[in-house]
Amino acid sequence: MAEIVAVIASTHHPFYYRASTAVGEDRPPFADEWVRKIEAFRETLTRARPDVLVMVGSDHFHQLWLDNMPQFLVGKAPFYDANWYNEEREFGLPRMTLAGQEDLSAHVLRGGLDLGFDLAFSNELRIDHSITCPIITLRPEADLPIVPIYTNIFAPPLPRPERFVALGKAIRELVESWPSNQRVAIIGTGHLSLELGGPRQFGEHGPDPEFDRRAVEWIANGDIDGCCREVTLDSLHLPGNATHGFMDFMLMMGVAGEGAKADHVDQLDLFHTMEAYFTWYPNGAPQIGGAR
Repeated sequence: MAEIVAVIASTHHPFYYRASTAVGEDRPPFADEWVRKIEAFRETLTRARPDVLVMVGSDHFHQLWLDNMPQFLVGKAPFYDANWYNEEREFGLPRMTLAGQEDLSAHVLRGGLDLGFDLAFSNELRIDHSITCPIITLRPEADLPIVPIYTNIFAPPLPRPERFVALGKAIRELVESWPSNQRVAIIGTGHLSLELGGPRQFGEHGPDPEFDRRAVEWIANGDIDGCCREVTLDSLHLPGNATHGFMDFMLMMGVAGEGAKADHVDQLDLFHTMEAYFTWYPNGAPQIGGAR
């Protein structure tokens, strides 16, 4: 059966690519520290030596719209084009083509249906920065096949937080039951407190530092029960109007498991949002150089 060699959760700031490649007067003052943190984070995936990446993200109204909005969707195409024009224009993100792992996609789709998740699927999915940004930060070679899984965090009615956790647990079960000798990393991206287009969008820090502090503690300590006791669809409006993206972090907590303490935890306060990075090794941390 397949082996899960890393579980990774992070934010997906679309400005990282431009900030990290800028030079001279165009380079932001926070770029060097951001690059240093990302390079350390990237090493946590490199050390795991994955063969396949299962990527959890959320479409930002690019391909999925109000005429047809699935709650959870699995891509099962042979390849995926990215990014979208507005992402190229606004953030300087490059165009990319990523290979798909079709047999694992089919396994997750069939197994997910059997576990009670009415998963949608797409054979013609074009992906956006919620998946390409972690590729850029964690695997810039973009040389590994992916299984994209999209969640609805934008268009009400939304699944409740507990449903995200349950899907995370199911994804882990399904990947571990995949009849393959492949090494799989499961990577999901979301938000901490976030405001888009509102009065708290551009401040000295994220819109709700106290929520961010508690969120990092929940994730780092695998405190699923504590998180679920306090986080509801209604409560997520309070830290910022886009904070429902935190439910993708809760999904990844479900993948990692109750009480699973992260092996790597880091964060960076970027004036309007808190960036956060977490890695778990389900079978113990690999040694530097790839030896086990």
